[in-house]
Amino acid sequence: MFHGLSLLPDCSPATKPPDEYFRDVLLLSRLADQGGMSHVKMTEHYLGAYGGYCPSPLAFLSAVAAATSRIRLMTGCVLPVFHHPVQLASETAMVDAISGGRLDVGFARAYLPQEFATFQVPMDGSRERFTATVETVVRLWREENVTADTPFFRFRDVTTLPRPVQRPHPPVWIAAVRSRESFAWIGEQGHNLLVTPALTPLAEMSDHIAVYRETHADAGHPHPPRVVASLPLYVGDSDEEARRTADPLLRAYLDVWAAATDAWVSAASDDYRGYTGMSRAIRALDPVSFRTMGSAVVGAPATVAERVQQIASGLGGVDGFLWQMDFGAVPGEVAVASLERFLDKVLPALPAAAGS
Repeated sequence: MFHGLSLLPDCSPATKPPDEYFRDVLLLSRLADQGGMSHVKMTEHYLGAYGGYCPSPLAFLSAVAAATSRIRLMTGCVLPVFHHPVQLASETAMVDAISGGRLDVGFARAYLPQEFATFQVPMDGSRERFTATVETVVRLWREENVTADTPFFRFRDVTTLPRPVQRPHPPVWIAAVRSRESFAWIGEQGHNLLVTPALTPLAEMSDHIAVYRETHADAGHPHPPRVVASLPLYVGDSDEEARRTADPLLRAYLDVWAAATDAWVSAASDDYRGYTGMSRAIRALDPVSFRTMGSAVVGAPATVAERVQQIASGLGGVDGFLWQMDFGAVPGEVAVASLERFLDKVLPALPAAAGS
């Protein structure tokens, strides 16, 4: 298994100023690079404390590229429904060039109603818009003189610049949460799979991953399917200290996430079946249940190493983990200490990566 960083700011000026947040996560990125981790991943969101500090993962990853030498950079994820495919194809290829071919591009369906309302993009039909945009971005990377005619955008004989450094294009990851249809589509397309088992039990997520692997195999892709999971992580000196430190941070993270999804109390969309009432499900969680169900990993190094392998097994096997270490508006020195314990004491106890 390979191991990287997953970043999702959950802070506001009242809890952590933006300059302090980015100073801390850039330091974590440099330490991850020096420690041999595989990726740094950053997520796109807008408006509120839940992700609002990073409307542009690509801008952040450009800064990481300048501060590191080998670690791969992953958008985790950009939200195609809010972008034109020519913009995405061009900007991702630019960061691929800046980083010397170190970019992985993760795409996700946006799911916060307030973001859709602000951008004046309807939630109904967003699944079709998402797939059309992703498919067109891949075409723009691969081909020249591309013509597209969809309900959402149209253009003729377009060749984007710069061309990607990685040929035929950067690795593509697609995030999926609940819909078996989404897992099947990702496998059919031959993309890599990114999962976040937060509200989905491990056994159910394992079934969804199996659907992805089966459809990937049935499609006859020459490359193997790849699956990576993203979860919050805190490594302490002891189990007691780890829980004492991490649980208030997990509580803050859950509160921010629940507030961001409050619009789902009344919102509904055929493209987002099962999302109505999401905030109630999040508010029903507490740090103990979140840890117990395998949605976060907290403990001393030996406990963390054991728990990581249990979760990997519970998911039916994964190729790697991307660890969220910035949750709860965590103080920088606390996050750094956790990462250093992971690098020094946990990583050597885990199975070595076959490759990133």
